[in-house]
Amino acid sequence: MKTITAHSQHRLTSYQTKVVASTTAGFGLENMDVMFLSFTLSSIIADLHLSGTQAGLIATITNIGMLLGGVFFGVLADRIGRIKTFTYTIFIFAFATAAMSFAHTLPMIYLCRFLAGIGAGGEYGIGMTVLAESFPKKQLGRVSSFVGVAGQLGAIAAALLAAWVLPQFGWHALFLFGLLPVIITFFIRHHLVESTTFTSESDQPKGQISALFKTRELAYQTVALMIMAIVQIAGYFGLMNWLPTIMQQQMHLSVAGSSTWMLATIAGMSAGMLTFGWILDRIGPRFAFVLFLIASAAGVYILTFPNSMGALLFVGAIVGYFSNGMFAGYGAIVSRLYPSEVRATANNVIMNVGRCIGGFSSVIIGWLLDHYSVMTVMLFISTLYIISLIIMLTINNLKADRYFNHQ
Repeated sequence: MKTITAHSQHRLTSYQTKVVASTTAGFGLENMDVMFLSFTLSSIIADLHLSGTQAGLIATITNIGMLLGGVFFGVLADRIGRIKTFTYTIFIFAFATAAMSFAHTLPMIYLCRFLAGIGAGGEYGIGMTVLAESFPKKQLGRVSSFVGVAGQLGAIAAALLAAWVLPQFGWHALFLFGLLPVIITFFIRHHLVESTTFTSESDQPKGQISALFKTRELAYQTVALMIMAIVQIAGYFGLMNWLPTIMQQQMHLSVAGSSTWMLATIAGMSAGMLTFGWILDRIGPRFAFVLFLIASAAGVYILTFPNSMGALLFVGAIVGYFSNGMFAGYGAIVSRLYPSEVRATANNVIMNVGRCIGGFSSVIIGWLLDHYSVMTVMLFISTLYIISLIIMLTINNLKADRYFNHQ
């Protein structure tokens, strides 16, 4: 089996460039596939005459698939190899997404979304692990941020494709573009190889979920990171799913106006990821998370004050910058805090628990809007960020001296 070692120079080697290209393209196209559901849901509801509960279950089943797929493929990647498992996950979510083009009944849609979730849930942590084992630790934050930005570009690609395809060809046709990620698998199989970090002999068993909880301190660290991931995903869903609707009602914006706000927010998110990764590598995770979590808590509350479109776009970009700038940092810190034997498992379990539970924030926010005010929603999201801040400060291995010296 061919292997590759992590390089230490600042300039990307040819192999590192291929790793970045593969993982960013994989995550960007995966997020594009996932976002197709957001843009087609109203059409699916109208076409199949679904109730709100039936429609809501589509996203819920996808999240459950992500959790199960994340656990299974994370363990598999730690046991048999990152590269081949990475391609398996891409194949599954690509073909399951494309199969939606032939789904004409609700049970078939549930099955397709469950399988797509299994593939998508497995892909994230494995891609992050491949990155971590191809670069020196001091560059993980910046390199991981590229993956996060790719996810935002995938969301934009989904929006553009939806605007072109849906009016002319309908929602079934849009999902055929889910096959695009398959192209990446051929590149990955021919150009990426297992790292020496993975192939080196070790006395420790590989891919053991119990290893994430084998000591009291490690168990606390794992659960604490899960809580932080839950808040991260909850905040993201709150911003992307509900705030455009809230802005339309509060500012009397048109759909086009709210779309412009969304683009400004996504631009802010991408810039925030790049900045967060740089701070993480230079100063450490505590400082980076303290800065971004406090700013996120304050920024969401400030969103209720703008009274013009210009001010709203500016605040939206700032809130996006801080609230989702932290996202890619999770792959970097988890890859650094957990050994190679369970690195992919840790990445997938922690982040997909966050996805599965944090995704329910949309339901909670909807209930709060029905019974309380917009201000209550903002206070709810702000409180989540403060809880994440408090939890983060209790994780000993995120102290700069322990983080930078962690083996």
